[in-house]
Amino acid sequence: MTKEDEWLIVGLITSPHGINGKVKIKSLSDFDERFTKPGVRWLQKENEEPLKVELLSGYQKPGKEIFIVNFKEITTRLEADKVVRNKLLVKNNDIPKLKKNEFHISELLNLKVYLKVDDELKVIGEVCDLENEMNNLLIIRLLKTKKKVRIPFVKEIVTHIDKKNNYLILNPPNGLLDL
Repeated sequence: MTKEDEWLIVGLITSPHGINGKVKIKSLSDFDERFTKPGVRWLQKENEEPLKVELLSGYQKPGKEIFIVNFKEITTRLEADKVVRNKLLVKNNDIPKLKKNEFHISELLNLKVYLKVDDELKVIGEVCDLENEMNNLLIIRLLKTKKKVRIPFVKEIVTHIDKKNNYLILNPPNGLLDL
């Protein structure tokens, strides 16, 4: 079995599109070229070994996080039906270059979470997961209660990230950590 940390899940195949093997993919990535630029990708059904495929072309549905993609190996609707609910993967080192003060969500996993209390930083938890169904959310496991809370990943709440020293600082509105 392949190691989970070798891969990044960038999309989920939701349905066939037409009769010629094209599929609809829900994007889980901020990088559209992962669905439009030709090249090697991998498909994974549940926890099976990823299968190498060649993306030939793709385009985004206007106003949506859905891409219509054409793979070399999938040429019929029946073949497209068989890959519904598969994950679209890239190697974890296939990370586009970022601008200053940008980072990949996967880099946030395991960061210590600090909260400013009376001008003092206090460790309150650790980033244990990420969610980006509709919005980017950090899942933080609180140290005190072991409870997991979802925190919107926005500048107003996540005010500082220090990847080098492995922490981030939160400024949540009142009650957010109690949900």
